[in-house]
Amino acid sequence: MNKVGMNTDDMNIVVIGLGQMGGNMAMTLHAAGFTVTGTDVADAARDNLAARGLSVTRLDALPEADVYLLSLPTSAHVREVIETSPGLLQRAPKGSVIVDTSTSDPAVTRELAGKVVEAGLEWLDAPVSGGPAGAASGALGMLLGGESATIERLAPMLEAMSARHTHVGPAGSGHVVKLANNYLCAAHLLTTAEAVTLAARAGVDPAACLAGLNSGSGRSAVSEVNFPKWILSDAFDSGFTTGLMRKDLRLARDAASNMGLPLELLERVVARWHDDSAGLPDAADFNRITDTILAQARTDAPFPNQEETQ
Repeated sequence: MNKVGMNTDDMNIVVIGLGQMGGNMAMTLHAAGFTVTGTDVADAARDNLAARGLSVTRLDALPEADVYLLSLPTSAHVREVIETSPGLLQRAPKGSVIVDTSTSDPAVTRELAGKVVEAGLEWLDAPVSGGPAGAASGALGMLLGGESATIERLAPMLEAMSARHTHVGPAGSGHVVKLANNYLCAAHLLTTAEAVTLAARAGVDPAACLAGLNSGSGRSAVSEVNFPKWILSDAFDSGFTTGLMRKDLRLARDAASNMGLPLELLERVVARWHDDSAGLPDAADFNRITDTILAQARTDAPFPNQEETQ
């Protein structure tokens, strides 16, 4: 279906948070024919989107809308927008929907969702994957937590934003599964880097190793996308930072801890990502976590062949 050709006349959307993700989502929805207004606490973010043709306003002057789409750094920011008087709880019209596309703390999400519903509004947590490029092209992946009726109501908007969206359960479920997903991604970056290093030290070209991995059960999005696109190419411009991944891993660890769930491998992955000896700043592209592992393949002595050791 042609996304731009959808009937979108009756849906007004306010996008709160115009960073790389929120700004691109706003422009994608605008291009698809929705009535979109964007806002951000930063003047520069608003000015940038206004120059691209988007209607923008200050946070304290939001218009009434059918949907309030949040793209914010942390649950604390989400809470502030929803609760801080006058927050959306006080200002959003009855029956409107708050959609949180941030990667948020599931416990906070469930608390806020309850307050949103009590206020006569609807809630959907809809964390996204696909980065700024996916947001700009309408090809995001979305994990949805909320009521089926809400998802059905927002179908035109969700179709315009995403290549795929999966309803995983009630409010908070989207954020739980998103944390699980990012934990796996963080672990796959480490394990795939070690696997490629193992092969490289044995004389196998890294690209050939990846081709082999991607033909077998060891493949993942990291081996199929991250390594060729951002790591082996030395691009490291995914748009997702090490600091954001560290934040998501801490949220995953805290969620497990709050349930009394001991997850040893998760603890090890969290520790590796926070290892100061690697000297990796929060602002670095998150794929840089592979640098110190892959350096062993590039700088150590060649792996001796079997004949030389006999």
